[in-house]
Amino acid sequence: MKNIEFDANLSFKSDIGWITVFSRGEKVVRIEIIGSSNKGPCGNRVIPNLGKSKTLVDAKKKILDYLEGKTPSLDLDFEHHGTAFQEAVWNQVSKIKFGRTMTYSEIAEKIGNPGAARAVGTAVGSNSLPLLVPCHRVVASGNKLTGYFAGEGIETQQQLIEHERAGKKAAR
Repeated sequence: MKNIEFDANLSFKSDIGWITVFSRGEKVVRIEIIGSSNKGPCGNRVIPNLGKSKTLVDAKKKILDYLEGKTPSLDLDFEHHGTAFQEAVWNQVSKIKFGRTMTYSEIAEKIGNPGAARAVGTAVGSNSLPLLVPCHRVVASGNKLTGYFAGEGIETQQQLIEHERAGKKAAR
């Protein structure tokens, strides 16, 4: 995981744990879901707020609305940088509909790299914008939950998938 440049961040408590959103200018550049065993760049600690940003206030509201089931999507401006392969994977992950999942192999096929499921897993694991690029919707073959590191890991992934599936049923 490479370092990010940011000019403000905001931490807040949610149903899935503490979340810290980082921004540069008017764009979200990173989201950390902090769990007790989180091994992210910030470890398992809540990061003190730094700077002020309308973008962060908006991001907090939208993330909490999403987690409370008030909206099925997060419409936020963000900046994401990676290799061409990573960006292809993240773009495909962004297309997975609310309440649905897709396997690493299915993503590899969709981006024209059948057989690259492990590389897809690596790209998904390097996603610095969980929730915005919904990597919790990516599962192993047989719909097995694996490789999710945000928050409490697989427990958080399961919680997010169940949250979306419950919201999808309620919307019918």
